[in-house]
Formats: sequence, C-alpha cells, structure tokens
Amino acid sequence: MKLLIAIYFFILATIQLGLLLGIYHYYRTQNTLRPSSYWMGSLAINILALIIFGGGIVGIGDVEKPEFNFTIANSLFYIAAILQLLFCSSLNAEISKNLKHLLIFSVIIFVPAFELMRLYGSFEMRTAFLCIMSSIFFVWQILQLNTKRASDPSKQLTYVQYATSAELMFALGRIIALIASGLTIKQVEQIPQLLIFLTVAQMVMNTLSYIALGGYWAEKIALANLKSETENQKIKVLLQEREGLIANLLRANKTAATGALSASIAHELNQPLGATHLNIQFLQKKLSEGVLTPEQNNEVLLALLSDNQRAANIIQSLRSIFSDGKIGAIGVDINDLIESVLRITKPEIHSKNIQVVLELRARSLININSGEIQQVLLNLMNNAIQALSRSAIISKELKIESRNVAEGVEILVADNGPGIDAESQSHLFELLAGGNNKAGMGLGLWLCQHIIARHGGRIWYETLPQGGAQFVAFLPFAQE
Repeated sequence: MKLLIAIYFFILATIQLGLLLGIYHYYRTQNTLRPSSYWMGSLAINILALIIFGGGIVGIGDVEKPEFNFTIANSLFYIAAILQLLFCSSLNAEISKNLKHLLIFSVIIFVPAFELMRLYGSFEMRTAFLCIMSSIFFVWQILQLNTKRASDPSKQLTYVQYATSAELMFALGRIIALIASGLTIKQVEQIPQLLIFLTVAQMVMNTLSYIALGGYWAEKIALANLKSETENQKIKVLLQEREGLIANLLRANKTAATGALSASIAHELNQPLGATHLNIQFLQKKLSEGVLTPEQNNEVLLALLSDNQRAANIIQSLRSIFSDGKIGAIGVDINDLIESVLRITKPEIHSKNIQVVLELRARSLININSGEIQQVLLNLMNNAIQALSRSAIISKELKIESRNVAEGVEILVADNGPGIDAESQSHLFELLAGGNNKAGMGLGLWLCQHIIARHGGRIWYETLPQGGAQFVAFLPFAQE
C-alpha cells in the first residue's frame, strides 16, 4: 500500500518535472514574453514537495506521528499553492507589497503550526487543516481566474479554472470522507480507500492545472511571436522605404551640389569646344585655299586632340558624380579623387579669387564607392566656396589635406571664412538643419555623414584657432 501511494506521487512529480523542463526551454529562448516567475516557482516547489512526500510515505511507520520530512513536504505544498495564487492574481493586477508581506507571514506561521500538529495532533486534524487551507486558496484562485477570463477570454484559463474547481471539490470530499469514516487512523493501511482516491485525484487535478497554465503560456508566446513577425514585416517595409528615400536624397543632392557649379562648368567646357570650332574653321579655310602645309596640318590636329581630351576629362570627372552610385567599393587613390573634384570646382574657385592649398600626403589605396565619396568632397568644397564668397576677407584660402592615420585615411577640407556659429554646430549634421547656409536645404552635410558612416567612417566639424571652418572625414581601411 505504502509503495503504491508513493509511486503515485513520484509519477505526478515526473510529469510536472517534464512540464517544468519544457517551459524552462521556452523561458531561455524567448525574449518577447516569458512565463511568470510565480508560476514556474510554484511548479518547481510542488515537484520537490511531491518527491519528499512520496519518499516519506515509503518509510513511514506511525501515521499519527510521522517524521519531520512531512512538515517539510506540506510546507512546500503550502508555498507552492501561495505562488500559484499570486500568479493568478498577477494576471489581473500587479501584486501589492501588502499582499506579499501577508502571505510571507502566513508561511512563517504555517511551518511551526503544522510542526506542532505533527508532534501533538492527529492524522485527521492535519488532513482537515490542510484541506481547509487549500479550499480557501482554491476559492480565491477561481475568483481571480474568473475576473481575468471576463476581460481576456482564454480556453487554457478555462481549463485551469475547471481543474481548480475539481481540486476544491476533492479537498472538501476528503473532509467529508474523514468525518464519515469515524476512525482514528494510525497506520497507512487504516486510511480509507476513498480518502486515498480523493487525495490522489486532487494531486492529479493540481498537475492538470499546471499543464493548462503551461498551455496558456505557450498560447501567449505563439501570439507574441505572430505579433513580432507582423511588426518585423512592417519594419522591413519601413526600412525599404527609408533606403528608397535615401537613394532619392542622394540623387537630389547630386543635382543640388552641382547645380551651383553648372555655369562655371559650362564655361570650362566652352573653352575647349570654342577652340576646337576655331581650329576646324582654320583647317577648312586652308584646305579650300589649298595652302595647308604639313606643319600646319599637324599643329591643328594636335590642338584638336588636346581640346577634345580636355573636354573628355571634365565630362569623366562629372560622370561618376551623376551616376546612380550602384557600383561596389573598389581600391581608390584618394588623392586622385580629390584632384578630380577640384577639376570640376576649378572655374568657380578662380571666379571667387580663392587660393587652393593642397597637402595630399595619403599614400594608401582605400576601398570606397568613388562616386559617393566624390559627392562628399564636392559638398564640402562647395560649402567652403560659398562660405568664402560671403566673407569680406581679401586673401581667401581653401585648404584640402589627405593623410594616413591609424587604421585609415583622413580628409580635411578647411577654409578661412567666417566659420559656423556655436548654435548651428550642435545640429550641423541633422537632416534639413541647413547650418549657416540659409539658401541650402540642410541636405548636403546630412548626406555626407550618411555616406561616410555607410563606409564605416565618421565625419566631424572643427573650428580653427585662426578662424574659419574645417571638416574632417575618416575612412577606415577595413570596412564591414
């Protein structure tokens, strides 16, 4: 008899342990939603109580005066019931400190009270006491579950409520069975079969309630994962829209940054085209007169080739800037890139009487998208030219420097203009900030930062001690 009863408790402990391990796996793998610590604590303590209680039954001699391990086991059952009650209450509202303190105090009272009953009381007294305490908790738990189901219907919580109601019925049935037996029970063999059945049935219902709560959390996790997946899809769409917007801004910036230079670029192209036109007219005239010497013919052809190459160089410099920038990063000499942009800005620089100082000391190829970095350089140079054009200083200077630093290359673009006021510096690289350039859209510097960051680098502003502004862009050799 004792062994059979112990096996019942060990089987229930094994089932609950399997449930705990499964839920613990969810607990470790889920970030969005995790099972309640009240419920997991209740389950873990209940498993321990079942094992201790089952082990105690195997070696029990006198039911009326059992060993101390029965006080331990029943105290653990009591704590597990409290934690399960706290879990059900937490479904409706946050557990107050007063309630926590009250239940902790009840545990402190329960342990010595049950120990006194173990030493001086009877089996019937202890059983009735446990059934009454359990019934109070079951009623309280059913009310909490009913409140939760009214606001958030759940089949799993319905199952928990049914299992708790069955536990309540079996607990009350145990009291009735004790009263009906009228026996003084001292040995395990004297325990009525009906009482054993009701006790085991109550433990089975308790296990079913834990299983239903495990289903409740699995249901919540599934809904949370579905919600997370939906949100991820929305975020993916937003990121795609963001990339599209940035691509449009890049194209808009190309037009905005080079629009101010269009007149001077046209002038620069008109020079070789005009010279070509004159040489062609001269060649036609000499051919019609029949007096073209081989020396004149060679001189005109060389001039035509030179002017044609000059125009081709200007167009080649502009081509990468106006392209879509979809090429991947390739090894580029940053000094050559700076000089290619200077060829575009040269007419504007000359028209503003700006002196250019070059200190190109970088000696390493760097993997970059040359078209995008040309945009950065063109923006920074254009900003410097505009700042100097507003300056009253006589000796206007634009300084461009490149240098090798630890893990990368730095590009410095500085001018001795009025600089940027402190208020504008705080949001210089923000979208639509505008800086000191009231005519601008506040797009150029933000895109400069975006392009440099995409290359794994950074860009910042420095105020020069002698006056003026300096922008420094760092590009790393190794890019992710």
